Amino acid sequence: MKARPQIPEQEYLDRAARAAKLTAAAGLDVLVANATDSDCSNVRYFSRYWPLFEMGGVAISPSGRTALMIGLESENYARGSSLIPNIHMLKEYRETADPAYPGMKSASYADVFESLGVTSPKRIGVAGWLCTNLAMHGGLRACFPKAEIVNADDILTTLRSVKSPAEVACLREGLRIGELALEAMLQAIKPGMTELELSGIAVDTIYRNGGECEAHTVYSFGGKKTTNAISRATHRRFEKNEIVQINVGGRVDGYSPSVGRPICLGKMTDAQRRLLSFGLEMHLQTYDWMRAGLVAGDVARRYEEHVKQAGMGEYYLYGPCHGLGMLEVEKPWLETCSTYRLAPNMTFQADTFFCDKDFGLRWENGLLVTPEGKAEMLNAGTHLDLIEIDR
Repeated sequence: MKARPQIPEQEYLDRAARAAKLTAAAGLDVLVANATDSDCSNVRYFSRYWPLFEMGGVAISPSGRTALMIGLESENYARGSSLIPNIHMLKEYRETADPAYPGMKSASYADVFESLGVTSPKRIGVAGWLCTNLAMHGGLRACFPKAEIVNADDILTTLRSVKSPAEVACLREGLRIGELALEAMLQAIKPGMTELELSGIAVDTIYRNGGECEAHTVYSFGGKKTTNAISRATHRRFEKNEIVQINVGGRVDGYSPSVGRPICLGKMTDAQRRLLSFGLEMHLQTYDWMRAGLVAGDVARRYEEHVKQAGMGEYYLYGPCHGLGMLEVEKPWLETCSTYRLAPNMTFQADTFFCDKDFGLRWENGLLVTPEGKAEMLNAGTHLDLIEIDR
């Protein structure tokens, strides 16, 4: 059996060392990277620890010393999974049920920082800014009332944007599993089946083929719901001749890519065929435009201008890409205001979304920026054509 891709232990150590250098260069006395159960990426990136129910955090000093911060229930779990042995239990990272934990002792940020050799920080950088809750911010402020607390998301974006060979291998495997799940869904779908039944088929395939879980909540919904950029499967039943949106992928050692296909559960109308065909055309064109050295905002503007010139602007919401890694959607976004340059081994989801009044569509695959020429599709690209399933 082929070995499952994973991130080597040394790579975790190297990440912390690079983060320490960036922390020092930013004039910070310490970096705190926070995460939640649903967005575990910053903590798992450095420690391999994946919070469950509780929050998690990693603190890194400019000298390269690290600490893992967890809630009060997870010590045994953390010690069995974290590659960072310096572990502290803080009440700021407890679960949202807000237990009092009578008789249990909680550490403080001062204790954590002291273990790193940081005693009187003047500037504290916080990454995972939108994962940082009021309890965490209040805890930092209580321990260090005179310190400046600043957004340090840019440090993690710099670290995570360009992928290592091991990271790319995990993404490819997650996409391979996603295409297996897609195939199973296409074989099973029929009018009268519920959206959640179809999701169940996808999840079964993901686990049986080596995924640690879904890359994200499986998209399997139809009809007018396909006009939603974000939605969930429900007990709604699929209907004949409607557009159905499928997005599915497997998570592999923390990496979470996705494959997306719009299908027609019957025969397409002229309007459906026109919009799905245009979406596929724009999706494939994106790979040619995503080239190393180009300013991301220029690519986004070119995409948007092409849509408008084709007379399809009324169906456009956003595009063409967003960052891909430990989250299926992570920084950096590719938007008309983006100023960064594309670099080799950056990975994105090529995410092509358009919608009319009563149906929408999303074509989606993994994308790797190459040293020269057009970007590479990270997955095989199965069923990358107009799909009609008439049962």
